[in-house]
Amino acid sequence: MKPFRGLIIFWGLSFCCATAVFAAGYQTISHPVDLFEFDSVSQQKQAIHLAKTLRCPMCQNQNLIESNSAVAKDIRLRVFELIKAGKSDDEVKEYMVLRYGEHVLYQPSFSIKNAMLWGIPIVLGLLMISFSIGYIKRSIRGIN
Repeated sequence: MKPFRGLIIFWGLSFCCATAVFAAGYQTISHPVDLFEFDSVSQQKQAIHLAKTLRCPMCQNQNLIESNSAVAKDIRLRVFELIKAGKSDDEVKEYMVLRYGEHVLYQPSFSIKNAMLWGIPIVLGLLMISFSIGYIKRSIRGIN
């Protein structure tokens, strides 16, 4: 039993060291820092809030702050530049929509396309339910 004790301690320490090395490497890789100076704290808060409300066009449901893609970094930089230039939130959002489409907004504006996107499946579902009920009623009458 004693020879295995040293082996167990060795492998346990090796595992702990490897875990610490990988965790430290992941921590430095997964959180990039964008260094950008603003004229005031309010501009910084406005830019961060806006970057959290805009979606990365390349990522699956990630905002500009969470995303590590090159496109998100470019858009984030552009948002920060526009805020530093004195643009309002609406002006920045309008610029981003013109450049990247409404996909960058988490809450797109109401339009006929959006209404059809939500309305057509609902209408088709209701039609399927009504046809199914009618078919079931007819088949029950046919049995009796």
